[in-house]
Amino acid sequence: MEAFSERPLSPQGHPPVGRSRKGRASRIDLRSAAGQVFLLQVVIVVLLVVAAVVGMVLQAASDALQQGRRESVIAAQSFASAPGVAAALQGRDPSAVLQPRAEAARKRTGMDFVIVMNTKGIRYTYPYPQEIGKKFVGVIAPALQGRTVIEQAGGPPLPAGRGTDVQAVVPVTDARGKVVGLVSAGITVKNVMGLWLPQLPIIMASGAVALALAMTGTTLVSRRLRRQTFGLAPLELAQLYEHHDAVLHAVREGVLITGADGRLLLANDEATRLLGLPADVRGRSVRELGLSEPVMSLLSSREEVTDEVLRAGDRLLAVNKRPTYPQDGRGGSVVTLRDTTELAEISGRAEVSRERLKLLYEAGVRIGTTLDVRRTAQELTDVAAPQFADLVTVDLLDAVLRGWEPTAEGWRHLRRAAIGGEQRMTPVYPLDEVIAFSPRTPQMRTLQEGRGMLETDLRRSDGWREQDPERARKALEGGLRSLVAVPLRARNVPLGVANFYRMADSPAFDPEDLAFAEELAVRAAVAIDNARRFTREHTMAVALQRSLLPRGQPEQDALEVAWRYLPSEAGVGGDWFDVIPLPGARVALVMGDVVGHGLHAAATMGRLRTAVHNFSTLDLPVDEVLGNLDDLVVRMDNEKNRGDAVDGQEGEGVTGATCLYAVYDPVAGTCTTARAGHPEPVLVRPDGTVTCLGVPVSAPLGLGGYPFESVEVSLPAGSQLVLYTDGLVENRAHDVDVGMERLRRALGGSGTRTPEETCQAVFDALKPSRPSDDIALLAARTRMFPRSRMAEWDVSPDPALVPSVRARCRETLLEWGLEETGFATELIVSELVTNAIRYGSPPIGVRLLHGRCLICEVSDGSGTSPRLRRAAATDEGGRGLFLVAQFAQRWGTRYTTRGKVIWTEQLLHDGEPGASGVAPVDFLLDQFDLDQSADPGV
Repeated sequence: MEAFSERPLSPQGHPPVGRSRKGRASRIDLRSAAGQVFLLQVVIVVLLVVAAVVGMVLQAASDALQQGRRESVIAAQSFASAPGVAAALQGRDPSAVLQPRAEAARKRTGMDFVIVMNTKGIRYTYPYPQEIGKKFVGVIAPALQGRTVIEQAGGPPLPAGRGTDVQAVVPVTDARGKVVGLVSAGITVKNVMGLWLPQLPIIMASGAVALALAMTGTTLVSRRLRRQTFGLAPLELAQLYEHHDAVLHAVREGVLITGADGRLLLANDEATRLLGLPADVRGRSVRELGLSEPVMSLLSSREEVTDEVLRAGDRLLAVNKRPTYPQDGRGGSVVTLRDTTELAEISGRAEVSRERLKLLYEAGVRIGTTLDVRRTAQELTDVAAPQFADLVTVDLLDAVLRGWEPTAEGWRHLRRAAIGGEQRMTPVYPLDEVIAFSPRTPQMRTLQEGRGMLETDLRRSDGWREQDPERARKALEGGLRSLVAVPLRARNVPLGVANFYRMADSPAFDPEDLAFAEELAVRAAVAIDNARRFTREHTMAVALQRSLLPRGQPEQDALEVAWRYLPSEAGVGGDWFDVIPLPGARVALVMGDVVGHGLHAAATMGRLRTAVHNFSTLDLPVDEVLGNLDDLVVRMDNEKNRGDAVDGQEGEGVTGATCLYAVYDPVAGTCTTARAGHPEPVLVRPDGTVTCLGVPVSAPLGLGGYPFESVEVSLPAGSQLVLYTDGLVENRAHDVDVGMERLRRALGGSGTRTPEETCQAVFDALKPSRPSDDIALLAARTRMFPRSRMAEWDVSPDPALVPSVRARCRETLLEWGLEETGFATELIVSELVTNAIRYGSPPIGVRLLHGRCLICEVSDGSGTSPRLRRAAATDEGGRGLFLVAQFAQRWGTRYTTRGKVIWTEQLLHDGEPGASGVAPVDFLLDQFDLDQSADPGV
């Protein structure tokens, strides 16, 4: 360091202001730190210059060698492939022809030599003629095989003098590819290496500039040191340090100074005493001093601290921390410590109370976020561990987990529902295991007595250890020491037990901890009971809806059907679907959705589904079915508005219900569809194209007074109708347009899939992981009724033609192999045709369909419907429909745009008529004095 002359200080400890500094030397003293730094810089610059020169020489040599190799190969190949070289080699005097050309090529290309030789290595050319005819010095064997040889070799003297000779040898071939000679070209590398010499002045000039900069920098640093020390001499600085050290170690407050790198620069005697620091702490990292984690974190951080209380051993220290250079942010800090151990008890109690209030608030926020019993129990363990206990377990009654009302009979057997905290070193019962507690265990006692149990030392708890001695022994060896068991009670009904454990390295539980655990358990029990009650309602709603949804596929010939149903996480909703066989081999497909969730939505769905079944039995057109459903929903809403429903029942009406009703006729191959606010069905044709049916959308059910439009579409055999609810294509993540596009992609190319495969493919592509709404999906593949099993003909309105109709019916049944059912079928057809001729109007037609059952249909243009009534004993007629009803499994009437159709169905088993179970006709007529007949006049 530069030496300064000694002078007196000002009263403030600074040098006098305004004194002239002209007498101070600005030269660099080589004995000072600045001078020694300057010498070091000079050595470094010289070494750098030498290294640059050596590196440049080596690089130039390497570049020259590579350049020589390239140039020699190019020159040799160019001369070997020149015209006339191969011919000259095969001539009488190759040297006379090739020597002038070789020398010209050597001078033109800058090579040191171009040598032509025969296949034995005898030279024909050389820069010095006296060397011609001598053996070539180098490797020629690879060149004789057609390859190029590059090597470094020596030889006879060359015009360029001596040096590293880089030469290339290439073959000369004639027109047939035969090697007739060799050509070698080379260059002496030392001529090129002189290229680095022009750059040497640049390197030397750079070194000189670097030395000048080093001198300038050293001078500036020297001046900077003088400014920072205010011109003080070393003696003056030593006096300042002595005064500072005396004051620092005399005060009764600990002082620590750390640098930007986290090392301790200074610690006075009081800080050493308070923190128990060793003597040689200066310059060591704060993380190497063995301090407690809070103190070490405080010293390592850059944050300011004001009067923060930290524990250091058995002391409480009030800590303040400020940065040493707050303006320029160079890092480092000053920490002051004051001993406040006498305030330990008061501060500790305040901190514990604050932490417990914070934990209770956190419990109120985090416990009960879902309506799942197990999840709520797990939230209790997550809140309590590790803030309050090291290990927390929750054991619940099986009835609580299933949503049932808990009873005292189930107390002995509890199921482990949740575990939280440290359990790696402690053997505990695993999740979902049923535990049979003995009467003396704290868990059973807390259930029976309805209050918490405190076990300060589990080693002296006989009741706890007798439950499972081996497991208890391992738990004690693992460090388990203290237990608080509290009952989980809601509405004065026990739900289970919460167990809080602490390890040996944690303080044992005390009565205050017991009171806090009871408060925490009360809050959790309310949330668990709410989840239990929701589970019960959810289970009931699921059971109700499952009972109302189809349990199996009905027997029918028109469609191959498959479906999927997925309830939402919010609870069971009002989605439903149905497949309803209709007369004439037709099938009705229904898909509906009631807004809302829970029991009310499921019950409303059941009422609507029953109503659809009733309306389909009447065989009404699809738009009239929706109209009747709309009237029903309006009446249900009116009941709500009049207050007829039970008070507090979930929901405020069912407005917003939607429905889609479609009827497929396999004989005609048509599908008639109408929808009330429901998503449009998707059609997948046999070739795999995906389209929509184009069904006009109508208002949802319950608005009243709005018409419903229907559309009839022809469907080829093998087409698939896909019906669904909005939960499949719409959720919170995207709107319905995105969902429809995803559905089309999932259905694309599925013309050859079965309905079951189609449902699975759609669910795999669109089913959400956490559905927010119910999802119902129905896929139906169409079939056409075979023409070979269908017969129909027109009948003239003449009673005399009835025998011919019966005869034709008999012939048709013989073709189908149903001659056993001929008598009953002829009787049915005869009676129905006779009634149509007598009481109906043209046109009259008969149709027989042979499927799972035998269907007889007689149509006419009249709108009057026959009905059964009692016939008096003296009536001559009126028993025809009674006979029809006895021989047919079912019969009925449906209306068309051209009149009506009276139909009957007769069951068949394996193609044979089923046993009707009816007595002979004569016997039946004898048993009934008053029979039923058709009206009018049947």
